[in-house]
Amino acid sequence: MADKTYLDWPFLEDRHRVLKRALDAWCSEQSFAHDGDVDAICQALVADLGSAGILQHTVPAEWGGASDKLDVRSLALCRETLAYHSGLADFSFAMQGLGSGAVSLFGSEVQRSRLLPDVAAGKAIAAFALSEADAGSDVAAMATTAEADGGDFLLNGEKTWISNGGIADFYCVFARTGEAPGARGLSAFVVDATNPGLSVADRIETIAPHPLATLSLRDCRVPADAMIGNPGEGFKVAMATLDVFRTTVAAAALGFARRALDEALGHTSDRQLFGAPLSALQMTESAVADMATDIDASALLVYRSAWAKDCYQERVTREAAMAKLYATEAAQQIIDRAVQLFGGRGVTKGNIAESLYREIRALRIYEGASEIQKVIIARQTYSGHNR
Repeated sequence: MADKTYLDWPFLEDRHRVLKRALDAWCSEQSFAHDGDVDAICQALVADLGSAGILQHTVPAEWGGASDKLDVRSLALCRETLAYHSGLADFSFAMQGLGSGAVSLFGSEVQRSRLLPDVAAGKAIAAFALSEADAGSDVAAMATTAEADGGDFLLNGEKTWISNGGIADFYCVFARTGEAPGARGLSAFVVDATNPGLSVADRIETIAPHPLATLSLRDCRVPADAMIGNPGEGFKVAMATLDVFRTTVAAAALGFARRALDEALGHTSDRQLFGAPLSALQMTESAVADMATDIDASALLVYRSAWAKDCYQERVTREAAMAKLYATEAAQQIIDRAVQLFGGRGVTKGNIAESLYREIRALRIYEGASEIQKVIIARQTYSGHNR
């Protein structure tokens, strides 16, 4: 059974403990699909998560959500728990939050009222369209443009590595409006999937299948009131959204890591080797000790960052970067150790350790690669030193 002692830590409140129990109960009743039509699986998961009320944690209460504002501790608990059971369930939940996060934080009343209730109910699928082929970690290199044309904007360019690409009902698209050079000249827009100027140029297959696509914008006309926030504040919108959801990536990695440890504990307790359980070998004990310690360290960083964001800090750039860096890198090592303990079974398709090995890899890249997190942490640390 997965460790639950962290729920008693002071970072969490009673409402979070109630939420965790409800999530565990719901997940235990599901038969999560992992193979087949990934688009259909994710569409069904969004609907199921909406029906269960879990997606209410992805939007504020005024528009159908569970809390007055986005509660990062609740988001983290949801992602950790869902990731423990199913990578696609975690993905489906996370993209609802990330895809609509810009609207939750900066959208107009009309945008929020039109989009967020359906996101919370699982009736509309959201997507966050920031990355480009040459503008991933370097957002300032963005080439997609949005030019004013009467009372509208015309968007032109390509977005790639877009989660929910091809199944989303709307996209939060970032484009260059040119108010200033670099990152200061970007703006964000809501673009409906039915817009004739938007098309799916390519579907992208990855080692852990998820709905992922390259989007093409060709004279994609949107009204001026489709802009999210103010002109030229797209970078601010994107970074504030990531400031909320980056901690939850770490939480998902934590969920994967906990599952890997639990599977490894079960296997090594049952597997007989040289007349004794595999768990009796000192090498196994050493591996398990490292795994358990890294999990607790990850959890401390995750829930510290979430607590700080919820309770007293407007921005948690440093804390979220530390949580994401440590938890994703640690989870990769924990899962690798689990694969090693399983031996040949660990690389056999259908084994949970094998699927976790594929699931974890992308988390060290998306929403800011580990190398970028190190840059952020270092700069934040120098900034604090030089005050």
